[in-house]
Amino acid sequence: MDRVALAVTDGMLHFELSVAYEVFGGAPYDLTVCGPGPVRLGRFRLEPDAGLDGLRDAGTVIVPGWADVDVDPPVELVDAVRAAHEAGARVASLCTGAFVLAAAGLLDGRRATTHWAHTDVLAARHPLVEVDPDVLYVDTGTVLTSAGKAAAMDLCLHLVRLDHGSAFANTVARRLVVPPHRAGGQAQFVTAPVPERDDHPLADLLPWVIERLDQPLTVEDLARRANMSSRHLGRHFRTVTGTTPLQWLLNQRIRRAQELLESTGDSVDAVAEATGMGTATTLRRHFNRTLGVPPDAYRRTFRRTRAAAG
Repeated sequence: MDRVALAVTDGMLHFELSVAYEVFGGAPYDLTVCGPGPVRLGRFRLEPDAGLDGLRDAGTVIVPGWADVDVDPPVELVDAVRAAHEAGARVASLCTGAFVLAAAGLLDGRRATTHWAHTDVLAARHPLVEVDPDVLYVDTGTVLTSAGKAAAMDLCLHLVRLDHGSAFANTVARRLVVPPHRAGGQAQFVTAPVPERDDHPLADLLPWVIERLDQPLTVEDLARRANMSSRHLGRHFRTVTGTTPLQWLLNQRIRRAQELLESTGDSVDAVAEATGMGTATTLRRHFNRTLGVPPDAYRRTFRRTRAAAG
């Protein structure tokens, strides 16, 4: 999967292409830009490294956003993306790149998403696709789709996390100065406004919690630390994080568990204790419900992936 190819033609969105290039343009990935020839991306001109037939040699193919969803994507692009998937490549679209995947038939019978402004169009044009308008990205295994703009970064980091683990994905996110993880199931937008400054009411609380994930913290503990009622705490969490205090705390515990499973040989019981889950049974239940696999299987899969990568 470390051989990544960007599929580009005239009419692509340069922002999504740039996001993918920033994420996959350095080690350990081998990145190739594939196109039919010099292409125009808005006001930018791009010289591909190889033709569209180069997609067949990639383990992962990224299709950036398609600028005009009312125009059918080029047949040569659609055929090349389909051929790459048939050859075994994992294919991911960013934003309206989902229209290219849909035209190739890769989304038929699958759940998928795209920018919320175009989900109705995608669903009407491709009725065999189960379009989800509310999520940041959808991972169905060998075919992945993201919502618009910033969600392209979320999906790219998700792929890095799958390939090389949470710790490495966090390093990439830190370099790009973006949040290390937003779950795919998170809403494309929240109705509450995002704080304009870093001195929001939870600015001191969140890092305090992160340093104490091994402790059995409750919502009441967080409210007491923040010197506010549980009800007011919940309102602030919705505003700042888009979720509830309990769900945010659980997400942090799961992320820490992933890092420990990847980087240590600690038993599941030890990981459960270190993440405040208490028992291995509790960790397994939440881990499996959140990620779809139990902790032991996650560790084995991660190690096999790392071994296969060299």
